[in-house]
Amino acid sequence: MNKSVFAAMSSILVLSAALAGCGGGDNKAGEQGGQAANEEKTGPKVLRMNLHSEPPTADPALAEDSTSGALLRATFDGLTRIGEDGKPHESVAEKIDVSEDGLTYTFHLRDSKWSNGDPVTAKDFEFAWKRALDPKTASNYAYQLYYLKNAEEYNLGKAKAEDVGVKAVDEKTLEVKLKNPTPFFLELTAFYTYYPVNQKVVESTPNWAGEAKTHVANGPFKMETWEHKSKVVLVKNENYWDKDTVKLDKIDFSMVEDENTELSMFDNGDLDWAGAPLSALPTDAIPALKDSGKMQTVPIAGTYMYKFNTEKAPFNNAKIRKAFAYAINRQTIIDNVTQANQQPAMGIVPPTMAVTDKPYFKDNDVEAAKKLLEEGMKEEGITKLPTLTLSYNTSEGHKKIAEAVQDQWKKAFGVDVKLENKEWKVFLDDMHQGNFQIARSSWTGDFNDPINFLELFKYKKGGNNDTNWENPKYQELLNKSALEKDPEKRKQILAEAETLFMDEMPAAPIYFYTHSFVKNDNVKGVVVDGLGFIDWKWADIQ
Repeated sequence: MNKSVFAAMSSILVLSAALAGCGGGDNKAGEQGGQAANEEKTGPKVLRMNLHSEPPTADPALAEDSTSGALLRATFDGLTRIGEDGKPHESVAEKIDVSEDGLTYTFHLRDSKWSNGDPVTAKDFEFAWKRALDPKTASNYAYQLYYLKNAEEYNLGKAKAEDVGVKAVDEKTLEVKLKNPTPFFLELTAFYTYYPVNQKVVESTPNWAGEAKTHVANGPFKMETWEHKSKVVLVKNENYWDKDTVKLDKIDFSMVEDENTELSMFDNGDLDWAGAPLSALPTDAIPALKDSGKMQTVPIAGTYMYKFNTEKAPFNNAKIRKAFAYAINRQTIIDNVTQANQQPAMGIVPPTMAVTDKPYFKDNDVEAAKKLLEEGMKEEGITKLPTLTLSYNTSEGHKKIAEAVQDQWKKAFGVDVKLENKEWKVFLDDMHQGNFQIARSSWTGDFNDPINFLELFKYKKGGNNDTNWENPKYQELLNKSALEKDPEKRKQILAEAETLFMDEMPAAPIYFYTHSFVKNDNVKGVVVDGLGFIDWKWADIQ
């Protein structure tokens, strides 16, 4: 899923807010403000939420983070869509044929329109997928389309666009040929990298996705307002093929970075929802919210981690990277900082899709860490560690975690660590350009399979790797897993890959995510699934 601005699985956990008993139940200010205010209105049904930061983009080909992804899920629709039951269902495609060998998918499209009234065609999907794969587009998520035949080759400049396994047979028929059988492919077609774009709009207006007035999409909602770094307003899309299912008239997003301010807005009745998955609750407020029963917490398939720039000393040495990973006291961070029932991460793949039930190392193993550091420094010919820099994006939670780790490393190694805070978009850009030494990161699943976490680090220049780490044996194992049809043998191959990753430690896992939030009781039908995605298609204000 995506880089999370904050922030298992044999089956996907679905939380429907229609069933959730959290939030504004005992929150008198919230009830009198948010709830009563909406009840008094006989007109539009408006849901008010907060985006912790400015969405970097509203273009499916360029998105790579949870904030952009949430907006795209509201404004676009794919061939399939993850339903309220957590499973993929036909959406823009009304019928799907799959060949016996699992390599050819034929999608038959229903009558549907873009928000500007143009018909959505099979050609829009073909154009969108090839555009995301085009090296000129520089999509960091292009690899998510590598399941298509010749997609990887085209993206790497070794094949032509016409060689890619996607073709509009006619206006309503899309034929897709895969490289290998991919059991989770219909989950992928619900993900935003697989969304269509309006070819005419994209080619005539290069910055079409940067402003509300030029943004054209095909989902349940359309963008009415985008005041950058201030607010986003989505309204019901009257041209959506399933518009009768959509009950909300408007979603009003503020953009407030400070979590305490956001919670105050909820308490004062200015917001209907606060916290995950679009923001976070203040860490200091979590114990009281938990005790009061107002807060709801659900586990999601996501990993909070620190990435090392493996091309910058001293983290060009695997033993030094492992030393810094081993010295972190994860349980202390969970107990005293995050406080939302997270699980210490001693592997990169979340428990719900884990390939092994054994931890790869021991939490807070300072003795092993010191030994590894001594060996690594000897290999590098250094006698003293320089001052190091740990970067994170603006968030009270990230800051407190960084301060805790800074203190732990100081006590373990006597090293000085400088903390560096950056605004989200700048932080992402610097990560991609290698302008960091150690950086806070996270990954939440795009689909229900461990390959989604492991393939993140397959290529040194793969869009979301950022560590500059690459290993031929690791690549070979991931390629081998794609060809293995026996589920248990495939799991063993992926376990071997994760073992190699943890032995080289280009990223130090810290904890597996949970989502915590509060909401008003009259907010119903918001779906937050086990991958952490939020969908407002079925949402209502009652």
